[in-house]
Amino acid sequence: MSIHHAKSGEIIELPLGAALGDSKTETLVKTANLELIRLVLPAGKDIPSHKAPGEITVQCLEGRVTFTVGENAVELSVGQLLYLTAGEPHALKASEDSSLLVTLLLAKK
Repeated sequence: MSIHHAKSGEIIELPLGAALGDSKTETLVKTANLELIRLVLPAGKDIPSHKAPGEITVQCLEGRVTFTVGENAVELSVGQLLYLTAGEPHALKASEDSSLLVTLLLAKK
């Protein structure tokens, strides 16, 4: 079974609303230069420190997460956006059931 990625011009519904608790992380768009991921994290779930290969933005669509960049921890809540440079170590932990829109710029090969 192939994974559905949105096509150019296709509308994507972002907040999951009542379906949040039953949803999983999914890649919404993937091209040679861009990847959009709806990251779904249940309350208490954490993602250990890691690095993205390109610049990223993370927008909180639902819920609330603690985002750690280096030694600094910040709370990211609905409507807020965070930007990180390529290769910057970061970690996150969901304070509530949450969904985030992660936009990753991929380096040209």
